[in-house]
Amino acid sequence: MSIKKSRSLTVVLTAILLTLSTVSCGKTENVGQVSSDLVSGADPGQITTELPMDSTSEAPTEPITEDKVVHVCAAGDNLIHYSVYKNAEQYALEAGEGAAYDFAPLYENVRYIIEDADVAVLNQETIISQSNEIRGANGGALLFNSPPEVADAVIDLGFDVFTMANNHLLDFGASALEESINFWNEKAQEYDLTVLGAYLNEEDANNIRIREVNGVKIAFLAYAEHINGFSIPADSSLRVIMNSEEDVIERQIKEASQKADAVIVSAHWGVEDTNVVSDDRIELANKMVNWGADVILGCHTHTAETMEWIERDDGTRGFVYYSMGNFICAQTDNFNLVGEIPEFDLVVDGETNELTVENVSCVPTIIHYDDGNFSNMRIYPYSMYTPELAASHGIPYAIPYGTYNTFSWDIVNGIIEESIPEEFRDLDR
Repeated sequence: MSIKKSRSLTVVLTAILLTLSTVSCGKTENVGQVSSDLVSGADPGQITTELPMDSTSEAPTEPITEDKVVHVCAAGDNLIHYSVYKNAEQYALEAGEGAAYDFAPLYENVRYIIEDADVAVLNQETIISQSNEIRGANGGALLFNSPPEVADAVIDLGFDVFTMANNHLLDFGASALEESINFWNEKAQEYDLTVLGAYLNEEDANNIRIREVNGVKIAFLAYAEHINGFSIPADSSLRVIMNSEEDVIERQIKEASQKADAVIVSAHWGVEDTNVVSDDRIELANKMVNWGADVILGCHTHTAETMEWIERDDGTRGFVYYSMGNFICAQTDNFNLVGEIPEFDLVVDGETNELTVENVSCVPTIIHYDDGNFSNMRIYPYSMYTPELAASHGIPYAIPYGTYNTFSWDIVNGIIEESIPEEFRDLDR
């Protein structure tokens, strides 16, 4: 090949490559190829290129947006009877660290459930007023005021939402309630807690508590059926929203559903010491769900009660636990010693942003003490409890005697079977 022809070939090749690079700019596939004739020295006029029939590529696909999920658990009445805090006193003495009370051993067996949740909700049934005497219904008067160490224990356990709307708020008067609200508000600031259900004033009551977890905004609301016949003094700014104030409840639930992805309502209601769900509660639960509540956590009856889905008029649905029973207590009727720890997931669809409640379940719990002195009190999840423990329960000997003070493995299972639908029971947790 002559030098002139070689140079011409080089120029042509360079031009072709530049052209192809322009056509294929930014692509990593379907690139035009130089014919093998070029390599064999063919005439430049006969050089061809193999270009793709379609030089365009598919439009880039949008990344799939994952669902946002929050795992929630809850517990019922944290009811600090005299024998409950006397146990905590004994545990502190045994620990030998100089503390007045150690409530942690009471709750230790269920710690793994509480800690496993992204959000854990507790109904704090008793006030904490440090300027008043500690009481736990001792002496026959149903008045409760608990040591501050209770709060330290349940916060350390993993609870981060505390509802206070219950019938014992005014056991020691308005000033004690105000002190208790301030106590919990200080704990909320210190430990990033959400506290609700009893408020310093009307503005505070209308400040809907919203907690954002895993990118999901959850609103919390709490209401009480009564305050044991007491009432907030006319000259006090304190505020507790009652179940009878349906106009306020409707307004708050609708507002909460606009501001948050999910709405959880704590409902203190029902008749104590029965697992029968009254028609008025079913009616109110249906109203709450249709107003926008996604989950209702019932408490107050001191018994485990049933639970169910409630379908809204638009075809979506919410879930209600009618009563979670007691978390801790020193009662002496067997039906008061079996409680519930609800668990469920709040799921926000990554594509539609619609919320659903999924993986709904309920862990049965048993409050155990060893003898008539309520010794060695602690909570067990069903999976840890045994027929041998049930047979050794101290309830038959505890004073004052309960009406239903027999206890056995069969009794435990009977209460669970009657109160917790099989589809929601989690006996292995």
